Amino acid sequence: MKPAVAPREDRTALGLLAMAGAVTFFTLIDTSAKWLVLADHTAIQVAFARYAGHLIVSLVVFLPREGLGALRSNAPRFQIMRSSFLFLSTALNFTALKYLPITVTTTIMFAGPIVVTLLAIPVLGERVGIHRIIAVCMGFLGVVVVMQPWGAAFHPAMFLNIAALCLAACYFVMTRLLAGIESNATSQLWSSGLATICLTPFVLTSWTWPEGVDWVFFLLIGVFGASGHILVTAAHRLADASILAPVVYIQIFLAALSGVVFFATWPTVWTFGGGLIIIAAGIYIWHRERRVRSRPATMAKITPK
Repeated sequence: MKPAVAPREDRTALGLLAMAGAVTFFTLIDTSAKWLVLADHTAIQVAFARYAGHLIVSLVVFLPREGLGALRSNAPRFQIMRSSFLFLSTALNFTALKYLPITVTTTIMFAGPIVVTLLAIPVLGERVGIHRIIAVCMGFLGVVVVMQPWGAAFHPAMFLNIAALCLAACYFVMTRLLAGIESNATSQLWSSGLATICLTPFVLTSWTWPEGVDWVFFLLIGVFGASGHILVTAAHRLADASILAPVVYIQIFLAALSGVVFFATWPTVWTFGGGLIIIAAGIYIWHRERRVRSRPATMAKITPK
């Protein structure tokens, strides 16, 4: 039996909360990936560990409750596209993490909301006002302040991150497109299963076993991946992609904390300055959305009968 597909809902606050949880897990994914690639594990093997673990968690969580019907897709072509966008973005990002600090890779990926906002207009038919577009662009300005392109040495690996963010933006838009069409179970099983199948032939020829503490990151990266993407799929069922997009900006502080704790890399004053700009943009978007959504209800109260 095919599992029931939860319909789209207009629950913006809950969607934002789910997205914030997803972003936290995304930071843990990047932290684990950087630890493992610095331990000389290939980016392909790390990506395999991330998706194989994700697949195992998804099978354990969803199959007992929803049965084998969860494996059947209502839109297999879109699921293949969505899954491909995700695991290609992951592979490129993990490769870049070997050469760039986690704060740099994170801030480059922050350009994603701009791409998501622009794609949401023609692909999803969402209405995005000029105020929200300006706010998202201001958020990106904050990212530029954090990155300091005028003072940091350029590394070609940044191009890998640019490609990764474009693919990730396509993944998020496809996730919203499939919301209400596919169940969360089907989306998780397809995205993790397809990536695991595609990566298996490559890792078999260059496999190296983790040692010591590396095992912790190797085993948990898949759990982080499953948790993050279960939450992000739920978030896109509850709120528009263009509203959720700026939530990823909180990752700048999570990445900075990760850099200090795990890699002894301290953030600079530029990180905090740019972060304040990013937060201000995000708060403005949230405030603007609340005003727009409350306007019809307010007008209805004062309209004479």
